[in-house]
Formats: sequence, C-alpha cells, structure tokens
Amino acid sequence: MNQRTSADFREHARPWPFFDTVTDYWTDAFQRTALFLNVMAERGERYATHAAKAAPHVLKFEVELVMDGRQLARPVNYVLARVVPPRDFYLDQRKRPFVIVDPRAGHGPGIGGFKADSEIGVAIKAGHPCYFIGFLPDPVAGQTIEDIARAEATFLEHVIARHPEAEGKPAVIGNCQAGWAVMMLAAMRPELFGPIIIAGSPLSYWAGVHGKNPMRYTGGLLGGTWLTALMGDLGNGKFDGAWLVTNFENLNPSNTYWTKTYNLYSKIDTEGPRYLEFEEWWGGHVMLNAEEMQFIADELFVGNKLSSSGIAASDGTRIDLHNIRSPIVIFCSKADNITPPQQALDWILDLYKSVDEIRADGQTIVYALHDTIGHLGIFVSASVAKKEHDEFASNIDLIDVLPPGLYEAVLTPKSDVDPTSDLVAGDYLVRFVSRTLEDIRALGGNSEEDERCFAAAARVSDINLGLYRTFMRPWVRSIANDGVASWIRNLHPLRLQYEMFSAKNPLLPPMGALVDMAEDYRRVVPADNPMWRAQEQMSEQIEKGLDAYRDWRDAMCEATFYAIYGAPLLQALVGLKASDRQVREQAGEDGARRALVARRIEELKRAIPDGGPREAVTRALLYVRMPEGVADERGFNLLRQVREEAGRGMSLSDFKKLVREQYFMLQLDERTCLDTIPEMLAEDPELAADLIGRLRRIVNVVGQSTTRERLAGIEPLLRLDDRRRPARHNGDEPPHGRSSMTSRPQEPGHRN
Repeated sequence: MNQRTSADFREHARPWPFFDTVTDYWTDAFQRTALFLNVMAERGERYATHAAKAAPHVLKFEVELVMDGRQLARPVNYVLARVVPPRDFYLDQRKRPFVIVDPRAGHGPGIGGFKADSEIGVAIKAGHPCYFIGFLPDPVAGQTIEDIARAEATFLEHVIARHPEAEGKPAVIGNCQAGWAVMMLAAMRPELFGPIIIAGSPLSYWAGVHGKNPMRYTGGLLGGTWLTALMGDLGNGKFDGAWLVTNFENLNPSNTYWTKTYNLYSKIDTEGPRYLEFEEWWGGHVMLNAEEMQFIADELFVGNKLSSSGIAASDGTRIDLHNIRSPIVIFCSKADNITPPQQALDWILDLYKSVDEIRADGQTIVYALHDTIGHLGIFVSASVAKKEHDEFASNIDLIDVLPPGLYEAVLTPKSDVDPTSDLVAGDYLVRFVSRTLEDIRALGGNSEEDERCFAAAARVSDINLGLYRTFMRPWVRSIANDGVASWIRNLHPLRLQYEMFSAKNPLLPPMGALVDMAEDYRRVVPADNPMWRAQEQMSEQIEKGLDAYRDWRDAMCEATFYAIYGAPLLQALVGLKASDRQVREQAGEDGARRALVARRIEELKRAIPDGGPREAVTRALLYVRMPEGVADERGFNLLRQVREEAGRGMSLSDFKKLVREQYFMLQLDERTCLDTIPEMLAEDPELAADLIGRLRRIVNVVGQSTTRERLAGIEPLLRLDDRRRPARHNGDEPPHGRSSMTSRPQEPGHRN
C-alpha cells in the first residue's frame, strides 16, 4: 500500500486552511472505511475457512498426530500431538518433555502456541521436547469430564514412554479451564506428573473482593445452573461454546462494542494482520456435551467443590488435591477480571491451615503475580512469554527440587555488572521467596458471611435445577432436535457478526473497487488535524461512557446478589441456619496419610547418620541458607554442576530425593543432623574436600551475610583433619543457632 500524507499532494499551501483540514480528514475517513470493511470481509472469510477444517487450530508450529482420543475405549474428542521443532532448534532428550493443554472454554485450541514467543516456543527454545493436547470442534456423544481426564492420563503415559532418557516426569501446563482439569487429573494420577504450571486458572470460583470480579455473581443472579441445562436441551444434548465467549465479552463492554473495533479502524494501515490473527482464534467456537457443561457449572462455577474434595469420580473416589505430589506453579494477574488472583490462589487457603501443613504434606507451591496483564495476555502476550513463561521453562528443574513450602517467584532483570550473571540462564534472575498464607490473605478474599451468601446461591441453584428437570425439561426436549439446535447456533449474535461481513453479504463484493482505489491513492490524515483529534477525543468519551456503564452494572449486580442471598429468610429456607458450622469446610485429613507420614518420620530419623559427603554438604547448604527463605537459579546452577561433575551419575530424581530428605531431616532434628556431618564427610575425604570447596563458593556467590555467619558457625564440622564426632552441647540450642524455619519439628510428606 502506497501511504502518503495529505501534505504530499499539495505543492503550495492553499488559501483555505479550514477547507484543507476538512478535505484531508474526510478523504482519510472514506479510505479508512473502505479498508476497514475489507479487513472485516477477510475476517468473515477466514472464519468460514477455519470452521470448515476438520481439526481447526491456531498453532504457529508444525505438529504431528501421536494419539487420537476417539480411538480409546472411552472415546473423546481430544488428541495428542507432538510439536515439530523449527529448523536449527536442538532438543535435549534428557530434558523432561513439556505438555501444553489448552482450555476448552468456548474457543478452539492453539492459544498456547499462538505465536513464536509463546508457552510452546519458550519450552522448545529451552531444549525440551514439546507436546500439545488439543480437541476437535464437536464432542463425542456421551463423553464426560472424567472421560477426558482419563484420556489425558493415557496421553501422558504415552509421552513418558516415548522419553525413557528424560530426567523427570513431564511438565504440564494447563491454561485457564485446562488448569483445573489438569489439577483434577493430577489428584487422580499423581505419578504421571512433573511440575504443574496453571496459568489464569480459577480453582476457587467463589473467591474475589467486593467491587471487583463480577463474573462470580453470574450464577446466583441467573438463579443457578438451570439455564445451563436449558441451553443444553435446546442444543439437543450439546452446549454451544459461543455462550461462554459471550460471558467473557460482557465483562468489558467498552472493549467489546467499541475499543477493539475502533483500534482497528484508527490503525487500519498496520493493525489488520494482528487483528485477523486474534479473531481467527476468538471466533473459533466449539461445542461441549450438555453433561460436560452441566458438570462444570454445578461442581465448579456454582458449587465450588474442587478445593474441598467435594467432587467424586464415577467409582466413588474423592478428588482430593492433597494427593498431588508434584510442585505446582500458579501464574495469575491482578488485572485479570476473569480469573483474579483470589480465584487462582484461594484454594490453597481451603486446603491448608498453615505453611507448616504444606511442608508436612511434602508439597511445593509457587505463585507469580503480574500487575497489569489481562486474562488473555497470560497466554498470548509475547512479553509474558519472554519473561514469566521463559523463566518457568528455564528453571523447571529448580522448581522440581525446591524444598516443600509456599514461594513467590520474583523476577528481576539480569545485570551485566553482576559477577554471577553467567549463572543466570535468561534475561531475568528468578528468585523463589518463602511466603505464608497471610501473604495470600493480604490480596483480599471472602468473609464468612460472603461464603454463606455463595452457599445459599448454590443451594438455590440445586432447587431450581430440580424444578426445571421435573417440570420443564420434558417439554423442552419434545421440541428439541438437530434442526432446532442448528438454527439456534447459526443465529447466535457472535456468529452473525462474522456472517454479516462475508461473501454471503451481497453488499460487500461491490466494495472491491473502492478498496483498490483507497489502496492506490491512500492519504493518511496528519495526527495534528483538528478533526482527527476531535475523533480521538470522542472515542475516549465513548470508552469512558461504556466503562461507567460497566461499573454501574457491576455494582448493581453485586448489591443485588448480596441483598438476595444475604437475606436471613432465604438462608433459613435453604437450610443454612440449621447449623452453626462453616458453610465450606476444609478437605478432611486422611488417616492413611497421617499413618504414612508418621512412618516416614521414623524412617528419616533413623537415616540421619547415613550417607556420605554429598548428603553432608547438601545438608550443610540447606542449613546455612534456611534463614534467607530464598532460592534462586544461581545457587541451583552451581548445585547442578556439583551433581554433574561430582555426583557420580546421580539422576535428577535422585538429586531431588537427596535434597528433600536432607531438608526434612533438618526439620525433624537439626542438632543430630549437624553433629553427624563429620562422620559422613569421612566416608570419602577426596570428594568431601571438593564438595566443601563448592559449598563455600555457592555461599560466597549468592549467600547473604546471615548465610556466611551460619557457615562460619559450622566450619569446625567441615574440617577434614578432625574425624572425631563432636561432643553434643548442653542446652536447647546448638552452638551455631537454629533457624526460624525450624522452630519446631515438621512432619514431612512422602514424595518419592
């Protein structure tokens, strides 16, 4: 396109500046309109082409089909594909594979590999084999959420079998809806998972803060999930994913009805390709079985049962998130109005009463908070991929061996003047800082009365759903068939907007000549044109007006919700006043787990004197760094060198077991652990001397002043010329002090 400003067409200034201003603006406006309609027509054509594909997706990477879920004993419309790395990319078969699972929440698959800089892109860049679990537009008749979970378990088994040399089980990324699905599967089949990354995934649907997060009120304001059942029946057993997309669009009317379109119009010369690329995914609506959507609405959206072990598999087994044995990484954003941090993190508060319980369960939980990115940006933003997702991929082994506890991932730009920069893999230094549950509570959340209101909404939902099934469903199903369902889907407003701007519209083809003329004689209005500035100001006012409407609407919805479901009479009628117990109790403690923990504690206590220099130096390093409450990749990369150069073939899983066992031993009996170090070093003095030198280097490179002081305190235990067991000291405290993290023994969980 030949772009020229209006000034290029005038050799001499005309005597009528106002006339020039008006002419320039309206010439540009006419051309922009023609080019805008052309982009919209192309969007409609792409929509039709995309929808006609047998397996539509928006991946920017070549993939090859590995397994088809339709061929399983319980068939589902999911597939497992291997991502073919671009030319000149080297994959290390010793590195654990990554498996990306995309959300099936109304849109089609591929958002995890939407761009070169994406979750898939950074995993391949880091040398990891990569797989993708996607889905087809239409579900298999009769498939359920549990069927999908079991199919994904089969996929993971196949990935594990394809990579026998990999150090560690697959790292699995679950985006949005796929996040809670992955967590459910990890609770059912924990042995299949390495670290789990859940991005923008709402696991605690009731959570939020007043004045924000309006989507959580939707179920209550609609009277519960009876409407979900109605739409499934009208769809003749299928639920149209376009309705889910409508819910997303209603959250931000200014963007939906104005800003997104105006941004294309105002930047028509450059914005078209990006707009079309995104719209291809946004308009790729998929279907769900009515049973699938009803499960999601009843058990998760309104019931909020996942984090309280309220969901059971078909065999009666409770899905308990305590069963997950892998580290969990949670990525969320404060600017996300679909999955706010409370919904992404508050399941931790439902599951555990303290960080001590997290450690006792042997669990590692890492969360990362973004300040400004929106929900979709968590998956599609190139800047997020280059920063957060890149660091997660680069440090996935460090995450896997972190001692149990709760951490926040803090990323800071790498400094060229930092003498340790060679130990930082990417452009950012990632530090895992110990946190407590109070840090999560500080983000805001529900009061007990708020929880009671949501519980009342859940019970009203059950009542209304029962009434619908009893009195309305027979009549609805009597008129529902494939023809009616197809007619309803085709008339959905989100589909109509694509159909209106396509070849089916007889008014668009004649626009071709105008588009050619606009491209040939393009005249871009100057940015200082008064009419252009007036247009920009008008756009801002329209956006502010729609935002004001949104804020008023959300405030009214919130007030209405609490007025209805906070009413004592309604709560009494649904049975909430019949007991003084909390409306949402924490998942019960498993007696078998307690017995296993007790047995494991005794095993660890007996094993404290066992081992050689590797165990002794690892124990010493954990001891001296405990007060920092921080782990970062620099220290881990030095430890990696220790493992590779002096580990005598130690695998990553063995290294992980070593670190965790030494950590738990220090938690149980710090004094005995330290007193036995000299005897352990004496097992191999040559190796001990090498490892002690590396220990001192790690502390000197990344340790704080407290760490150096604690190392100085145990230096007598590291002297290789003294093989005598040091005498025990009187008193409650060892001479080298006790860290705040070991103020009392903790019960370790068994993860190996």
